[in-house]
Order: sequence, then C-alpha cells, then structure tokens
Amino acid sequence: MTNAAALPGQPRGGVLSGPATARAVNVLAPNASVMTLDGTNTWIVAEPDSDLAVVIDPGPLDDAHLANVVDTAEKAGRRIALTLLTHGHPDHAEGAGRFAELTGTRVRALDPALRLGDEGLAAGDVITTGGLELRVVPTPGHTADSLSFHLPADRAILTGDTVLGRGTTVVAHPDGRLGDYLDSLRRLRSLTVDDGVHTVLPGHGPVLEDAQGVVEFYLAHRAHRLAQVETAVENGHRSPAEVVAHVYADVDHSLWPAAELSVRAQLDYLGEHGLI
Repeated sequence: MTNAAALPGQPRGGVLSGPATARAVNVLAPNASVMTLDGTNTWIVAEPDSDLAVVIDPGPLDDAHLANVVDTAEKAGRRIALTLLTHGHPDHAEGAGRFAELTGTRVRALDPALRLGDEGLAAGDVITTGGLELRVVPTPGHTADSLSFHLPADRAILTGDTVLGRGTTVVAHPDGRLGDYLDSLRRLRSLTVDDGVHTVLPGHGPVLEDAQGVVEFYLAHRAHRLAQVETAVENGHRSPAEVVAHVYADVDHSLWPAAELSVRAQLDYLGEHGLI
C-alpha cells in the first residue's frame, strides 16, 4: 500500500465529498473518467456563521448533481448567493447556466462568454459574500482563462485544474501556454511561502495537505518533461505524435491525446526560447 504522506502534496484519504476545511465543502460530480479522475469537485464555500454561500464550479450539466449541490447548502442552513468559475471547460462550467436558474445567482468568470450578469473576475478581486474573504488569483496555463481562489482564513487555495489532487494537469494547447503555466505555478508557490497557504482544494482528486510540496513537484515535473521533449527533438522525433510516443511511452495510451496537447505547448515554448 502506498503511503499518501509520501505522495506529492500529501493527498488526504477517505471520501472526497463532504467538509474539507472550516469553510469549504465538496460535492463530487458523477462524471468520473480518465481525464476527470473521480469526477469534478464542486466547492461550496461559506463563513461558518453565515447563511450565504458561494459555489465554485457547478460542474457538468447534470440536474441531479446540481440539485445535490443546492440541497447540501440548504441542509447546512445556507442559501447559494454567487457562482464562480475557475475556467470554462465543460466538466467545470457546462452546468453553470442551469445552476444559475436553480439558485437565482450571477455567474462570475474571467471569460465574458461564461458570465451571467455584469461582473466578471480579475486579478486582485476579493469576494466578500456573507463575510467571506476569497481572493482571485490569475493562474493561466491550463487554459488562458484559468483562475484560482485564495481562501486566507483556511490557508487554502482552490485551484481548478491548475493543480490536481492526483497526477499532473494538461497544458491545453493552443489556448493553454507553458510559459503562462510556469508563471502560475511560481505564483502559487509564492502564496505557500509568503501567505501561509498549505491546503490545496483541487478541481479533481483529493484535498492536498502540502501545497508547497505539490507545487514544487509540479515545477520539477515540468522541467523534467521539457528536458525530455528537447532531447527527443534533438534525436529526430519532430512531430508532436512522435515526441509523445517517445517521451510518454510508459503512460496509458488513452492519455496520449491529452499528452499531445502538452507536448505541443512544450514545443512552442522551446521554439519561443530558441532551444529547438
């Protein structure tokens, strides 16, 4: 049996749905897959003594799941007052419109196309619904519109797909860019060092207890993969498909299409920096 404490980020064991911190509760969507791990984590965030809650990433367009999110909040004596999106991928955002109908909430996102209401989200914004303090942190790279949300009172960060609870994420080329992603990881590392963030509440997978450890792992992993891709190109593997077959030979082949997106992003990065 693998010791969870020895894994990157020290993933928390046990059931994924339910309370994760004093202010954050997860409702796991029933959309498990190779790409979504156990399913999408829909987060309900609220001050302990507040009757208002914020939902981050309603998830897929699944009426039973969306109703379960509302029911979970109501059983805790809370009304959902605002919906936020970490990014626009369907497993996080497709249900947002229907969820807004169910709750009467606005939907705030970085991408104007995803918003319902006049307000978007931008770096430095602070959400204060029900006395909550939730700081918007831009973390592009997985996608151009990716955001994370810093929850200072719980020393936690909600990362969407920028950091996962298990494994590593895809830089979704061409929308996602590796240079942006590396900058975002460094920004998250600064939060762990300078602002005391220690808990990662990811968009998929278990809660991580060692935020700095997992971000350092992600940075090292990206550096290692980038060196492998550079070497593969030097050895004559020119196309993204050839590089994937060489570098990701030990990875489940069902993940190769996603790996090719990251490889394309890495090839762009190497070209931009004159390394290939």
